[in-house]
Amino acid sequence: MNARPVALVSDTRYYVGPHLAERFAERGFDLVLGDPDEALIRRLEGMGSRVVACVGHSNLSAPEDADALVRIALESFGRLDSAVMFSGQIVTGRFVNSTLDQLRHVLVGCVEAPYNFLRAVVPVMTAQESGQVLVITSATAARPSPGAPLYSSARAAATMLVRNVADEVARTGVQVNAIGTNFMDFPAFLKASGATDPEVRAKIESQVPMRRLGTMDEFSSFCMAFLDGTSRFTTGQFVAYAGGWA
Repeated sequence: MNARPVALVSDTRYYVGPHLAERFAERGFDLVLGDPDEALIRRLEGMGSRVVACVGHSNLSAPEDADALVRIALESFGRLDSAVMFSGQIVTGRFVNSTLDQLRHVLVGCVEAPYNFLRAVVPVMTAQESGQVLVITSATAARPSPGAPLYSSARAAATMLVRNVADEVARTGVQVNAIGTNFMDFPAFLKASGATDPEVRAKIESQVPMRRLGTMDEFSSFCMAFLDGTSRFTTGQFVAYAGGWA
């Protein structure tokens, strides 16, 4: 049995994945990572963590990928203390112009992926009677989002799924929470929003009460309160991380 706590980060190819892995390493965790690159593995091992790379299992829309991540964690370490995932499929446009195919498309990335992850992770943790799960969704789950009604609705569904799962397993000591982001400074958001243009970025930042975009460093640090074992009396919560927008 592994003596150090073990964390699973479902995808470390982009977004906050690499930053979360580093935060866990700083806190003395061994790691099971979805598709890490060699440079990240070397950094984490240099910080003292044992790292198990899960290659080709980051597509949580496929139930078998979620199951594989958990199976590899148990085969490698015999336990799983913390698990975090993010996913999503953005569909934009007005509701009156939307199609059923678009709705089905967004549900796969925004609802089925969290379902698959929770379905794989939670039974393992309830059997242990301990563990922390964090699902990263979107702040659009917390308020109507003009131009993205299907996406906002699907994210809200994922948030309610998290809250229901948390209620079901709370008596076992397992924590399940969600954080929803918006206006984050990372390449995919900048490209999709046009914020690579300084003038467009300034307009976008003007929509944020804090008048800036959030960083991956600060976001990953915020996530740790739900994952690193230092706070075990919060479950079933959704927190918007969007500079006061929600």
